[in-house]
Amino acid sequence: MFSGFDYVTIDAQRRRVYAAHGGSKALLIVDADSGKVLGQVRVGPMAGSAIEPTSGHVFTGNGEGNSVSEVDPVAMTVLRSVDTSGPVDAIAYDPTSARIYADEDDGTHLFVIDAKTFKLVKSIVLPGHKPEYLAIDPQTHEVYQNIDDLSEIAVIDPVTLSVKRTIPTPEIKANHPLQYDPEFHQIVVGGTSGTNGIMSAYTRAGKKIGSLTVSRFDQCNLDPSQHILACAGGGGITRIQLKADAVPVILDTVTVTPGVHTTAVDPTTHAVFTVWSNRDGSGDFVQKLTPAP
Repeated sequence: MFSGFDYVTIDAQRRRVYAAHGGSKALLIVDADSGKVLGQVRVGPMAGSAIEPTSGHVFTGNGEGNSVSEVDPVAMTVLRSVDTSGPVDAIAYDPTSARIYADEDDGTHLFVIDAKTFKLVKSIVLPGHKPEYLAIDPQTHEVYQNIDDLSEIAVIDPVTLSVKRTIPTPEIKANHPLQYDPEFHQIVVGGTSGTNGIMSAYTRAGKKIGSLTVSRFDQCNLDPSQHILACAGGGGITRIQLKADAVPVILDTVTVTPGVHTTAVDPTTHAVFTVWSNRDGSGDFVQKLTPAP
């Protein structure tokens, strides 16, 4: 199964790591403690995944398969699927409303799916082109959707299921990673600015807290208990400490293979998981990195 991976997701309660494997068109299932590969479920050319916390089922965004599926990772089977009108990239799940939000890869839509009926509720038209990662506010249930080509974040109203406002991020070009810290009420977004990478923190009202210069990260993942981001890009994984009312600061960077571009943080152990495939086709790897005390 030698080829690329996309997003990684962790179910900390059930001690499982899920990785989207494009080559085998499957959801890879790994034991979070032993690192053992438990199996894979073929769902299509995968990109993103999200956990249903009560059942432990996994929702998958199936890339160019133009669909979203529900996977039972214990039985290792696809339970049901729903078609979308375009390829799916990142997805997020709101357990309160039982809605799956799936953004259109290189497109202009955000697909909203009812997780109970597994039917498409709405296809929200987004500003600009190329949505790139999203996060849900667990208090307001607003959805923060990165818009790559407009240097902004679109804020989706959970009642009207429409874009209610946008947050300009003019210092950032090619918006890519986005994470939301629910305790600090901060949206953290990264991208490029000239030859450098930039990461900025914003309040959910859209006020800029500050920026710092970083590598050109592809994606990040947040450890909410420690308010630490683990970001992949530039041949390394960098940890960044968020601050309640101040600019985030870089903690450390570890060199990894250039193929690493996504991470997932285990909120129980604080370990960082990442995946990659050798460019020469010699193998696929899941790696667990444990931060030093």
